[in-house]
This record gives sequence, C-alpha cells and structure tokens, in this order.
Amino acid sequence: MLTRNSPYTSAPSPYIVSVDLVRGLVMVLMALDHVRWFFTDANFSPTDLAHTDAALFFTRWITHFCAPAFVFLAGTSAFLSATRGLTRPQLARRLFTRGLWLVFLEVTAVRLGWVFNLDYSELGLGVIWALGWSMVVLAALVYLPRWAIASAGIGMIVAHNLLDGLQLDGFRSADGSLEWQGWLLNVLHVPESPIGYPLVPWIGVMAAGYAFGPILLMPAHRRQQLLLSWGMAIIAAFILLRLYNGYGDPARWTPQETASFTLLSFLNTTKYPPSLLFLLMTLGPTLILLAIFERWQTRHDMLSRLLIVFGRVPLFFYLLHLYVIHGLVIVFVIAMNQDPYPFLAAFDAFPSWWGFHLPTVYLVWIGVTLLLYPVSRWFGAVKARHKDSWWTPYI
Repeated sequence: MLTRNSPYTSAPSPYIVSVDLVRGLVMVLMALDHVRWFFTDANFSPTDLAHTDAALFFTRWITHFCAPAFVFLAGTSAFLSATRGLTRPQLARRLFTRGLWLVFLEVTAVRLGWVFNLDYSELGLGVIWALGWSMVVLAALVYLPRWAIASAGIGMIVAHNLLDGLQLDGFRSADGSLEWQGWLLNVLHVPESPIGYPLVPWIGVMAAGYAFGPILLMPAHRRQQLLLSWGMAIIAAFILLRLYNGYGDPARWTPQETASFTLLSFLNTTKYPPSLLFLLMTLGPTLILLAIFERWQTRHDMLSRLLIVFGRVPLFFYLLHLYVIHGLVIVFVIAMNQDPYPFLAAFDAFPSWWGFHLPTVYLVWIGVTLLLYPVSRWFGAVKARHKDSWWTPYI
C-alpha cells in the first residue's frame, strides 16, 4: 500500500479541500481559545461549573475539537503522503525528522510566543510537543500492516483510561522528585508540569487517523456515507457511555440545579489527558464536518477562502498567531499607560487587574483572524511555488 506500486496513486481533490476546510476551522477556533486565555478577565476555568456561565463554557468547549481533529488529520495526511509517491522508508524518515523538528519548535519558538522571555523555569510542553512525538512513533508504526496500526491506535484511545487510578505521588523519592516509573507515567499518561499533553492518547489518535486514510480515497458518495455513519456512530457511543457514567472519563457528570447546567456537566469531559469520552465527543463531529465540507468544495465565499488558506499553512499560522496575540496584549497595555514588563510572562501570571469581558475577547479574535489572513495567504502561495522543496513539509 505504501510503495510506488500502490493502487492509491493520488487523493481526490474533494478530499483535499474538505481536509483544508476542517483544518482551517480548527486553526480559527484555536485562535479563539488562545485569545481568550490572553485577554479574558475570568480568573477561573471556563469549565468550572461553580463559577462559569453558558457563554464562557461553550467558548471553551467548542475549542476542544481543535487538538483531536488536528492530530487525527495529521495522521491521515501522513497516509496520503505515501499515496503521492513516498515509499515507506521515505515516509518514516519524513515523520521522524518532522516530529523531532516539532519538538524543537515547542521548546524554542512556541515557548517564546507564549511567555516572551528566556526564563526556562517557565516551560510547558503542549500540543506541538505531543504532535511531534506522535509523529516519531508513527514513523515506526508505518512499517506495520494497516490493521495493526488501527488496532494500536484504537486500543490506546479506548483502553488508556484504565490507568486513571495511577497517581504520580506513588512514584516519588524522598525529596519529592519523580522516580523513573513516575517520569514515564508522566510522559505517557498523567499530566504534571511541564508536561501538559501526555503522549499515549495522542499517539493513538494519530495512528487512528493514519489508518483512516484509505476511506478518504474512496468514491465520493461512498466516502460521504461512511463519514456520516461513522461520525454519528461515534457520537452515539459518546452519549451512551456518558449516560452509563462508569468508564471513559475520570470526571463523572452529575445532575445540577438547572437542566442547562446538567447538560454542561454532561459535556464537561477531561482533556488532560484526553479521555475516551473527550475523544468520542470531538472526533465524531470531526468526521461529520469532513462530509459536510466536501459539499463546500465549489464555494468561493470569503469564509471558505479564509478556512482553506489557514488550513494549508497550519504550522505557520500556529507560530504566527501566538506572537500576534501576545503582542496585542503588550500594545493594549501600553495604550492603557501601564507597565508592559509583567506581561512578558505566561498569561496565567498576568496582573489581576488585566482582562476583558467575553464580547471584547470575541472582537479581538475576529481582528486577529482577519489580520492573519493576508500573510497566511502570502505564505501559502510561497509554499505552493516551492512544493517540491525540502523545507515545505516542515513549516
């Protein structure tokens, strides 16, 4: 399947457009989440039902789709790379080197965008770090049959919550530092600073996305049928398992004082690490969106063009949007005649007086999105002109 004699010689253009549209939507929603982090006046988690309201909760909840969709589609894109002329060793080498490149970016350019300083005591290893190591692991997995990759990926997604009972405190030495077993558990499943994105669920999501690739090379009608039916089946599985309330997420839902807040509790699944229910809740709609967006492929409205542009340069957009958002914070602070120095740090260390209500957050988000469109379009054109260059898979 992954040789030059593969029957999958190219990906149909409708698939490419639909993936770009979904990936572009992911980028736009991610920008909303990060603008909220930097600009909100809410000093509590938006999913904390004791303090939040519906508008703030759903502003956060809608962005939960970003990381699962992006990691899943990264795996799918890796499969499709092999159908466009890459041999299995070439694909493995590209995944390995690109994965290490992403890890390097996480601790350099990405980190600097978040904190605007060189104090490495403030180090957080987030989604780009997890994406990079998932690619490194996928570089080895591509040598397995596709059914084995699918089994490994789905197995990680379904079974990793069996480890929920393990805590890092049981693997500490007398001075409080993690022993090697605790360090391994931290990397793989239990988040603790600096690792916010343990790897096992994300590796599973990328592997599942890779195994899913051939579905998107099927004839359009059959492809759309499968996307819709599988998406609805995954959503149904989420609802049934969540109603059962016994496995798939360490946080159980509970009845609240109002029906609306009971719904919020039902939807409030665990992202760190992403639970089985979190992934069912987000990947099911992702498949349905892929089917819906295939029907957008001939549209030429502003929204479609914007999403396609962002979807074709996701890493460039990711790096740039952090500096733009954090830079706007500095501009706002200076315009308010305040000292910008305290804002050369992570957003959770900003002074308590800083922040704006949700309508302002949305206005800033729209402004950031429109500001990034022309430069992303320019870079997309540069990348298209150099599509055969060595550097294009890395940015």
